[in-house]
Amino acid sequence: MTSKIAATSTNGPTTSDRFDGCLFGGAIGDALGYPVEFMSYSEIVRQFGAEGITSYWLAKTGGKALFSDDTQMTLFTAEGLVSAGPHANRLTYAQSIYHAYLDWLHTQSSWNEPTRVTWLIKVHDLHSRRAPGNTCLSALGSNEMGAIDKPLNDSCGCGGVMRVAPVGLFFKDPNAAVAVAADAAAITHSHPLGYIPASGLAFIVNRCVYGSGESLDQIVRSLVAALPVWFENAPEEATTMADLLEQAVRLAANSEPDATNIPLLGEGWVGHEALAISVYACLRHPSDFSAAVIAAVNHGGDADSTGAIAGNIMGALLGMGAISSRWTIDIELPEILKRVAGELYQASAAEHKA
Repeated sequence: MTSKIAATSTNGPTTSDRFDGCLFGGAIGDALGYPVEFMSYSEIVRQFGAEGITSYWLAKTGGKALFSDDTQMTLFTAEGLVSAGPHANRLTYAQSIYHAYLDWLHTQSSWNEPTRVTWLIKVHDLHSRRAPGNTCLSALGSNEMGAIDKPLNDSCGCGGVMRVAPVGLFFKDPNAAVAVAADAAAITHSHPLGYIPASGLAFIVNRCVYGSGESLDQIVRSLVAALPVWFENAPEEATTMADLLEQAVRLAANSEPDATNIPLLGEGWVGHEALAISVYACLRHPSDFSAAVIAAVNHGGDADSTGAIAGNIMGALLGMGAISSRWTIDIELPEILKRVAGELYQASAAEHKA
């Protein structure tokens, strides 16, 4: 982790633009899916028509596109990385992210004393409960920091994967991104399928930003091959994740509609299903941010999480310039998203400065 960060990744958006795109993209997908998170697909179609929800449901959210706990925790993940300082070791990054999560917990409940690692705790609008996951609340409220070798529970919910995209942005070395993302997810989700998908998302985001021009399909295939190597101590779970991603690749290449394909991958309430559904949506629509996030939320499962993950990937892949103003004009806290993306970019540049 000592090589100098590139000003641009492949031909196309700058690295900074991809940071912005990833954080805004995640917030947009989250906000699109948040109002329909607990609706069945038939209910979504009945409410919005045959194409499902295709724009923000502002009447439901008071005129602003509100994001959920997914984006809240993503912002705190980013600031946890920033707070660790450059050239920290793996444990220090995990501990700093954990302390940032304790700040987030305080915004949700005031059950704990904040660590005040991040300035985000002073943002009034983040002190709002947006259906936070019970696993995250209980794990963080235990006064114990979970780790891969120190499990707190047996949860494989998607709360571990939906918040770690900043890890893929921060580290240029994909191996570092994979390791720290797993650590960040294991703070609250101890089952291997709670933290293995987090590594998968971080790897995809990392390769979108710092890769050598690989297509998204090639990135996902590389991930499938690497998972059993990275997680040789959890071979069954690594294979489960790899197999589901392979299925997502196959389904994305067929001619069936998204509404037929996505249920074959699950509903997204658990981590491996959430990542697979999001990857499917991005592979099906690899050059169209809007189409990808719309596909990712219209399935009657954990719509905000799959929308957030798909938005993270597409934003990192295509950059901020590929995101239409129709998505950014109504999103809440755009100045906070922009500031966090900028701080993460600057901290990443310091991390990789020789």
